[in-house]
Amino acid sequence: MPSHLFADRPAQPPEPGSVDALISQTRRLRGEVDAVRRDTVVDDDDAQGRWQRALCDLAVHHLDDLGEHLGQLKEGLPPAPELVELPRAEPETATEDRQTRVGSAEWNLLTDEVSWSDELFQIFGRSPEAGAPPLDELGSTLFSEDQPLLTAMVTACLVDGRPMDGEFRIVRADGRVRTLHMRGEPVLDADGCTASMWAVLRDVSDLRRSQRAVRESRDSLERRREIAQTERRLAVELQEAVLPPWGGSLRFPHNSTGALDTAAHYLPSATSALIGGDWYDALELPDGRSMLTVGDLTGHGVTATSGMAMMLGALRGMAMAGIEPGPLMGWLNQLLETSVQPALGSAVCCRYDPARRVLSWAQAGHPAPLLFRRGQGRALQPPEGVLLGATSGATYGQAEERLEAGDVLVLHTDGLTPRSIEFSRTDGTERLLALAPRFSAARSAQDCVRMVIEEFGESEREDDACVLVARVGE
Repeated sequence: MPSHLFADRPAQPPEPGSVDALISQTRRLRGEVDAVRRDTVVDDDDAQGRWQRALCDLAVHHLDDLGEHLGQLKEGLPPAPELVELPRAEPETATEDRQTRVGSAEWNLLTDEVSWSDELFQIFGRSPEAGAPPLDELGSTLFSEDQPLLTAMVTACLVDGRPMDGEFRIVRADGRVRTLHMRGEPVLDADGCTASMWAVLRDVSDLRRSQRAVRESRDSLERRREIAQTERRLAVELQEAVLPPWGGSLRFPHNSTGALDTAAHYLPSATSALIGGDWYDALELPDGRSMLTVGDLTGHGVTATSGMAMMLGALRGMAMAGIEPGPLMGWLNQLLETSVQPALGSAVCCRYDPARRVLSWAQAGHPAPLLFRRGQGRALQPPEGVLLGATSGATYGQAEERLEAGDVLVLHTDGLTPRSIEFSRTDGTERLLALAPRFSAARSAQDCVRMVIEEFGESEREDDACVLVARVGE
């Protein structure tokens, strides 16, 4: 129903100048979208890039259609190629597609005459000399599964006088498959009977192909997101099941002079949703000594967390069996070397004897523990040790450090101190050592952990990290 604003005056043709302006705007916008499409770099693993490229292709096709329709509006006649020569996304078929996108046909039921436009012959890839096929032979050019749709549309049009509106696929004489959108209506005689039927057929192959590419790339992107979310959930669940669930400080051995007050915390990456292979642990051993460890495996996701679970399980078992930190690292290196999923890892393992207050420790390519005493801090001198999994048959040295009551020991993975051009690992270590005065005033290991989180919790870390603090009791 026409708008009441225009009901009192006849429709006016558009001003030529306004249509020319719209054509110019469409061409300019089409060129800009095509430039964005060309600049979109896509590789096989970039699902989001493929989706963006498909959307650009679809937008180009829509703008091509708009330019053609505006050209028709300007001329008031069937589109002339020179008026709608817009650049196409696929140059090799651009000229033919612009000239043959829309065609018309009429079937006279009284005389059996069939009239096809030149454009429709080109759409079907059929020579005008061969003539237009009668209505009952048109279905032979369709895919077999689409033929019932055409039959139903034609029957409803001829028998019930209903307009036709549907799509089907044809196979041209040259073997190319095209998708056509057909719209038509019956023409009634004076008695109300169907005398003929006309139809306009539009080649929408490129448009549907672009829409399908958008849909498939979007579905692929959604699947990747779902897989990533599932993997993250599994990695988090595995990590939570393996790492000790400390809610505060843990003290062991119980009722012993020189016992350790320990606390730890996991800090997720600030730039990635993936879970890494960082671990921390502390446990009391059967001989009354204590084991402290932190470490990190390369990689992210379920692979890294499952490898971390394997390493931490082996480490716990060997520590409970009484293996010293140096030989223990050698066994971990051999385990990682023979693993089905090769990876590299770094770790530090400490064994603390509360009776003698002696810390025995070994490291594998890992930041050394930091010792804080009476308001001063320093890194322990590391013994020999290469990354786990880097060298077959590697040996690992072992060092000892005598501790005093009130000493604070900080173990951390290297993700705690992010490294960049402006910020090195040394700078991060200096920031930790600068906390020495505050550590000396802390009442517990948990207070020290809070201080570390305050200092590094908001850092833009590219990797996740763990920190473990042990405070020697009186």
